[in-house]
Amino acid sequence: MTYLDFEKPIEELQKQIDHVRNGKHLIKPKVSAEELELRLRETQNEIYSRLSTWQRIQVSRHPERPYTLAYIEKMTTNFIELYGDRSFKDDKAIVGGFADLNGETVMIIGHQKGVNTKMRQYRNFGMPNPEGYRKALRLMKLAEKFNKPIITLIDTPGAYPGEEAEQRGQGEAIARNLFEMVTLKVPVLCIVIGEGASGGALGIGIGDRLMMLENTWYSVISPESCSSILWRSWDFKEKAANALKPTPQDLLQLGIIDGIIPEPPGGAHANPDEAAGNLKKAIVANLTELKKLTAQERITKRIDRYSHIGIYQSEQV
Repeated sequence: MTYLDFEKPIEELQKQIDHVRNGKHLIKPKVSAEELELRLRETQNEIYSRLSTWQRIQVSRHPERPYTLAYIEKMTTNFIELYGDRSFKDDKAIVGGFADLNGETVMIIGHQKGVNTKMRQYRNFGMPNPEGYRKALRLMKLAEKFNKPIITLIDTPGAYPGEEAEQRGQGEAIARNLFEMVTLKVPVLCIVIGEGASGGALGIGIGDRLMMLENTWYSVISPESCSSILWRSWDFKEKAANALKPTPQDLLQLGIIDGIIPEPPGGAHANPDEAAGNLKKAIVANLTELKKLTAQERITKRIDRYSHIGIYQSEQV
């Protein structure tokens, strides 16, 4: 297990638990493994109940945090992955396909970062090219054709900014998805499971409901990039993070998201099974509500929802 700087007390308790469980002691330990596990849960709850904005961003990037394919494996059965945009190639940074969720067929689409160095390179670190967004739109249209709900799992540091991506129409591909997702006739549920940065996240982020896992972030720009633009240095990334207000707690208060999905003590990486269970419960509950509406009602509410996001002031000249 990899531990973040502020998780040192958790790491020490886990080492003690492992030491006691090994059973290689000349004398009986003074504290049992059960007592240490109780202390561990209490410490996790204490630390994670007072995370700063920057610490929450660090948790969202934890290398052992579950990604889209892990959640699909834990929440669904009979997942059939679909490939390619039918124009250029298959983008490995976005995965998607039909799956059975709680007895219902759904289309699940999400960013995939990779679980080790080799796989992160293969997945382009979760940064899609234009063909990734075109693949996502193709799958959404397929789901609409067969009247199946769409679930998108968002976890990207941003769309790939390379020259070849721009040459193939990165901006147009994302803009096309925004335009098309607004008028999809089936329920669309979007959930941020890790990082949600810039247009890379928005490209699969327009739906009837936008939810976030507890230790995630969603913003037009990352704190590091914001710091680099404003102060010409990454040294002010924590200050930028506080100003951007990218956490679920901030965005719920601003009316940008519809709900926060709780994570287990210690974050989703500490107990992926419980995190997947919480996510599945939220998905099923929201889809049940959305299916009660007609297609036109959902589209009207979707348009109205995004039309009222933001605060502005107009002055007469």
